[in-house]
Amino acid sequence: MRILQNVGLYPSYLNRLETLIDGAVGHQNALEVFLADGFESTHLLQGVIDGDPDFALALGNSELVQRRWATENGLPRRTALEDILLAQIEHHRTEVFYNLDPVRFDDRILGRLPGCVRRTIAWSAAPSPHTRFQGYDLVVNNFPGILARYAKLGCRTAYFFPALAPKMCEVACRTERPIDIIFVGGYSRHHLRRSNVLDAVSAMSPAKRVCYYLDLGRLNRLSELPLLGRLKLLSPHRRTPSIRSISAPALFGTELIEAFGRSKIVLNAAVDMAGDERGNIRCFEAMGCGALLLSDAGSYPTGMESGRTLVTYNDPTDVVKQATRMLDDDSLRTHIAAAGHMMLADRYSKSRQMDAFRALVD
Repeated sequence: MRILQNVGLYPSYLNRLETLIDGAVGHQNALEVFLADGFESTHLLQGVIDGDPDFALALGNSELVQRRWATENGLPRRTALEDILLAQIEHHRTEVFYNLDPVRFDDRILGRLPGCVRRTIAWSAAPSPHTRFQGYDLVVNNFPGILARYAKLGCRTAYFFPALAPKMCEVACRTERPIDIIFVGGYSRHHLRRSNVLDAVSAMSPAKRVCYYLDLGRLNRLSELPLLGRLKLLSPHRRTPSIRSISAPALFGTELIEAFGRSKIVLNAAVDMAGDERGNIRCFEAMGCGALLLSDAGSYPTGMESGRTLVTYNDPTDVVKQATRMLDDDSLRTHIAAAGHMMLADRYSKSRQMDAFRALVD
């Protein structure tokens, strides 16, 4: 079974990747640099990570990486990214096309796939389901409620899950964790619930070392410019002084893994559109790196249980209470964090993820 996995990259990460591969020679070397950075490693199939020749990796929306492949394979300079991806699929003789970027490459691409492709699978966990995924053989994620909404749109669906990445195990056993609480994630007008939680926890600084690494939305950035920031219209998008005082730009890849490995608590907060279902990628990253996951109450994947493998909070007041309780009780915190990592290593291992993927294809 020959599988090509296409990964879509965030705009903020694309900037980082360009810097990382600046000295890389050729397309394959660029992919090796990407894999070494560990970004999206919870989603990458074991065969991709191992470099198995039956598996191929495409970074479909990376102009820099994709055009290296196009140049090396004789495609014209102005070839569209979709056409490059199709050429990669044909060159690899792909049988299973696993697409992690189906909004950009929706089911309109399916009619152009070469004849070697027998199965098409799309990962999408967007709270608002996309309507152009019906052509895929399967739409998968680890949120049963979202899958049900996709099914109502006419998609065939199946449950699938992220998995513990090997790079995270390298930092999971650390006992020296100088950061008390860390948050890494997006911050925009769509994140009111999240911003209220972040504001409450920021008040714990400087008594506790609290670090936020935020990927700001466009309006947030504009609202904090010296001149535009004075506009009343933009004032709701401005971060509070307490949040700004402990904020830095978002972390990705090995920088994120390293930071989680130096943190006692990883704070997680769902966005306003997420409903009651939980289990976003930050949960897997936090547990994978051996930190205590402190996350908002809701319905979690099997094995993620409050008080046993993570700790949950109900509101901004409660999050401060739970964070304080965990920081004051080192024994309890480290016990729950270790249980979370062990659960992930067992139930959500890369081998189990690969077995589950093969079952989906079969």
